[in-house]
Amino acid sequence: MKIVKGVLKTLLVIVLVLVVLLAALLIWLTVVEYRPEAEENVAVCQLSDATDSLSAGDQIKIVAWNIGYGALGDNADFFMDGGKMVYTADEDRVKENLNAIISEVKAQDPDILLLQEIDLNSDRSYHIDETKYFDMPGYNNYAFANNFKVAYAPFPVPPMGSINSGIATYSCYPTTSATRVSLPCPFSWPIRTFNLKRCLLITRIPVEGGKELVIVNLHLEAYDDGEGKAAQAQMLMDILSSEASKGNYVIAGGDFNQSFSNVESKNKVFPEQWQPAAMDVSPYENDWQFIMTNEIPTCRSLYTPLVGNESGLQYYMIDGFILSKNISVDSYSIHDLGFANSDHNPQMLNITLN
Repeated sequence: MKIVKGVLKTLLVIVLVLVVLLAALLIWLTVVEYRPEAEENVAVCQLSDATDSLSAGDQIKIVAWNIGYGALGDNADFFMDGGKMVYTADEDRVKENLNAIISEVKAQDPDILLLQEIDLNSDRSYHIDETKYFDMPGYNNYAFANNFKVAYAPFPVPPMGSINSGIATYSCYPTTSATRVSLPCPFSWPIRTFNLKRCLLITRIPVEGGKELVIVNLHLEAYDDGEGKAAQAQMLMDILSSEASKGNYVIAGGDFNQSFSNVESKNKVFPEQWQPAAMDVSPYENDWQFIMTNEIPTCRSLYTPLVGNESGLQYYMIDGFILSKNISVDSYSIHDLGFANSDHNPQMLNITLN
């Protein structure tokens, strides 16, 4: 009996220690939680003295790409999508992916570059400042906004650890300001303390005659029950409508994590894999252009690695653009790179300011 009591006492002590440690972790995460303001000015970092200016009639090439923080190449799956991996690439593979991505960007030579899932200082990408990879000749400036900043994400096993990541906009045109606008967060405490804090990155480029080209870089919610997606999409459209009412040229682009309702998927559906919601664009189609293709998928599932499982993976159209009606779309395409270095393909948009 004494032995049983001793064992029970030891187990009780272990449980109490674990409870105390968990409580301490939650308290610490709450204290250090990233709490951005509703709106924050972010730095416009000058890269060169380029002085290109915009005027009505100008043509602009835009590339938008979720680069998967350099670690979501064709070898990767990811636990949040039903896979097994947490750390999805070693340091050499991260650098290989980033070098391939920057080579593609250089080949496309866009005037404006919108990047999502770009890391500044994260365990998962070996603390590489990925913004430096895109400091290329010809760009006048760039702006970066955090949407994932946690001192330590304690899940799963092994834990994700420290993450400092976000979205970045590069421009060859002078940018007068950059603003981080917080989107509704669908998660409550304690999950909120180590989750993404989604946002819009709004940059402004003057256009001769007094108007502005307003660029909205975005990466909307993926893993909530649907209410967060809807709230974020509604806030986005409200902001876009406010800018258009001023006569500005307005472009929102990036990873919506939703398919536009005016695009019918041609991809086989695998119900066990992550499925995107549909963003209902019908109330806005008279005033806005919703650009998304069903010809080439923009994203693949991370349910399993791509290599050897090409026919058993879900493919998506979840990246796109929304444009005001005072902009003409000259061309739009997805460059099919086979998801070799990112789980997303890049988007190419050529426009003219009317």
